[in-house]
Amino acid sequence: MLYFSLASTSEAGIPRKPPQYSRAAFMELTNRKELSNGLTVLTEQMPNLRSISLGVWLKKGSRHESEAENGISHFIEHLLFKGTANRSAKEIALTIDSIGGHIDAFTAKEYTCFYAKVLDEHLPVALDLLSDIVLHPRFEPQEIEKERKVIFEEIRMVDDTPDELVYDLFNQYLWPDHPLGRPIQGTVGSVSVMTPEILSRYFRESYQPANLLITATGNLEHEKLVTDIRRAFEPLTNGSAPPGTQPPRLHPGMVIKEKKELGQVHLCLGVKGFPLAHEHRFQEYVLNTLLGGAMSSRLFQDIREERGLAYNVFSSVNSFRDTGFLMVYAATAPESAEQVVRLILEEFVSLKEKPPSDREMRMAKDHMKGSLMLSLESSSSRMSNLARQEVYFQRPFTLNEILEGIDKVSGEEVRGLAREMFDSATCTVAILGNTTKFKLTADDLVF
Repeated sequence: MLYFSLASTSEAGIPRKPPQYSRAAFMELTNRKELSNGLTVLTEQMPNLRSISLGVWLKKGSRHESEAENGISHFIEHLLFKGTANRSAKEIALTIDSIGGHIDAFTAKEYTCFYAKVLDEHLPVALDLLSDIVLHPRFEPQEIEKERKVIFEEIRMVDDTPDELVYDLFNQYLWPDHPLGRPIQGTVGSVSVMTPEILSRYFRESYQPANLLITATGNLEHEKLVTDIRRAFEPLTNGSAPPGTQPPRLHPGMVIKEKKELGQVHLCLGVKGFPLAHEHRFQEYVLNTLLGGAMSSRLFQDIREERGLAYNVFSSVNSFRDTGFLMVYAATAPESAEQVVRLILEEFVSLKEKPPSDREMRMAKDHMKGSLMLSLESSSSRMSNLARQEVYFQRPFTLNEILEGIDKVSGEEVRGLAREMFDSATCTVAILGNTTKFKLTADDLVF
């Protein structure tokens, strides 16, 4: 296992301190502009690169849909690439391919993103293409029907992908009757009844300046880009304000879905976590890294390396605007599923009883900092990072602020957080596969 530490060593063997990233220097490269119609533009200059990553973000995702609308944000995301008032779907592909760039989109629970990565000289082409896609879609009935079939196949693909299916099962049981518990892609039933009129109306109500954010990072000039964005987007006006959201109610317990044809049992085991902007977020990230967020983590070393019970086992933090959870995923043989669940719960207890060692803490922090530093060498990662910070914090953070937040976490704080989070009363488990040998019940989830 390699660890990418921020610390380096001089030729004389004396440890060097990691480079410092002052807020003043950072703000010289980061700029923010709000247009007259409410659309926000954020840029970060990376003059040593030749690439530019540009993203148009809609601050709405699947959690903003009603039950009848489940999957509509994802459907619209697909449809915006099916042709505009100025380009066919093929012309969109030819335009980006002709400059050697990349364009794509994705829908998440709380936002939707359309993005492109191009050489700096091709930024005007990328902006023209993204603005055309987002502002002038056709919604032609025959294209809608074609894409509906594509989405049906995507839904079926999830049904055939057990690690994705068990995650959806976990969410649906954890947050029943709440948009966060529904699948982003929707269901065959909900997608089937979305007419061109329904899709067009939802698009018009959602894609308004107040809901939009544009971020760009790379070798760019902020003022020139803002001028070009203003020309394309400022004629767009706002309509009604988007509806507010309510936090979900947690539904702990166990859900089991039989799928006998699977060779493994797939499981998700989670406990209540914190909203994304919570003051304990750094402690939660360190706790997750120690538990199952790295190859040196306790679960990976115990369940995979020492016992050979799973090829894939990890933990992750899943945080949203007003809620969150920490989840462990594992896939194992049917006869080992009970043991794997018990081992996960034993590790919860261990983290509650004794603080991690100084060595464990140092390795977890170095892993986190190294991964962060490496990811931010990419213009596309920095573009996404800039957008999420605006959505959840309404301001950008310097790299130094994040590193300091990680460094300040103590072992006692991790144990204190484990005692708060690892509570049987908030534990939820989803089990998928051939479960005839799995005998645990919700009453056994006591730790």
